[in-house]
Amino acid sequence: MAQDRFYATGKRKSAIARVWITPGTGKVIVNEMDATVYFAGMFKGHKIAKPFQITETAEQFDVMATLRGGGKSAQADALSHGISKALLSVSPENRIPLKRSGFLTRDARIKERKKYGQKAARAKFQFSKR
Repeated sequence: MAQDRFYATGKRKSAIARVWITPGTGKVIVNEMDATVYFAGMFKGHKIAKPFQITETAEQFDVMATLRGGGKSAQADALSHGISKALLSVSPENRIPLKRSGFLTRDARIKERKKYGQKAARAKFQFSKR
């Protein structure tokens, strides 16, 4: 490998993951904590490990990521997206399996804004005839 550190940004809803991968043993560090500690009770290890399993690079790279915004579930999806994009910069051959599995597609669904004159984004105030 010409480069020893690869960077990518992953996004999901309002969660943003900045991801650096380096050749290593498979450690995942999120916001300077181990991923099992950071995601605690609802550990999303299967979501994070899936891009490595698909590209058959499990336990070949260490992941260092900073996560911001959103909830834990969206952050796990953003991390998975970032890892996939970083693996793409490692080797262009990873594109086909990652694309087929849908890991390179950014899930752009975000919360719809509240409209003026309404209760919420779509909910209206109750109509009163009199």
